[in-house]
Amino acid sequence: MAAGYLLQKTMPVYPPIAKAARVQGTVVLQATISKTGTIEGLHVLSGPAMLQQAAVDAVRSWRYRPYLLNGDPVEVETTVNVVFTLGG
Repeated sequence: MAAGYLLQKTMPVYPPIAKAARVQGTVVLQATISKTGTIEGLHVLSGPAMLQQAAVDAVRSWRYRPYLLNGDPVEVETTVNVVFTLGG
């Protein structure tokens, strides 16, 4: 559901050391989308350690259209998956 409200998505920068080590995978983040659509309370739930900071840095700048409940904006908890894959 959250994906439909996403207005601005910054792609993560693949950490050079992770790329050199050929580390790939999915970083799962828990996030709160504020009443204004900004990301707050971002926490890593799982994923390769080498990729976690890059995922957090990218998702922190994402912007969402505020969720409305009875016409009023509300905070929403969501899970975000950031997938890192090496081209090949």
